[in-house]
Amino acid sequence: MSIDDTAVAVRAHGWRTLGALHGLIDAHLERALREVDLSVVEYTVLDALRRQDGFHMRMQQLARAAALSASATTRLVNRLEERALLTRVLCADDRRGLYTELTSAGSALVDRAAPVHARALEAALAEAHEVPELDELATAVERLESEHVVERAEHAAR
Repeated sequence: MSIDDTAVAVRAHGWRTLGALHGLIDAHLERALREVDLSVVEYTVLDALRRQDGFHMRMQQLARAAALSASATTRLVNRLEERALLTRVLCADDRRGLYTELTSAGSALVDRAAPVHARALEAALAEAHEVPELDELATAVERLESEHVVERAEHAAR
């Protein structure tokens, strides 16, 4: 095995480990969010909108936030709009652009879902700590989250 082959094997192992942690977390979140009639991607979109100033985003931004293609984002937004959880509005400064905006019902649902999501994520990470291959990565995820909480608190204090 050459040095390049070793580097490829290490990256492949890291990618598989990340995939395993993602699968574990995703399964926990999907099960838990059924309690509030949301999928993980639906929660991700509603939460992204809730965190945005004005509770709205352009469709492109929403697609990036949810890691979806433009067509998948459109289908998801259609479903959420049918449930009255969000709505689309024209951009005031660009009549060709559309914003996706969180409705009061969407805001209430994501507020109810947030603690469910947090508990499921905590349980998934606790389970990941029990798997030696996932422990270090789970610790990194927790560290990133705690750094993000500190950044949000500092931003809010300004």
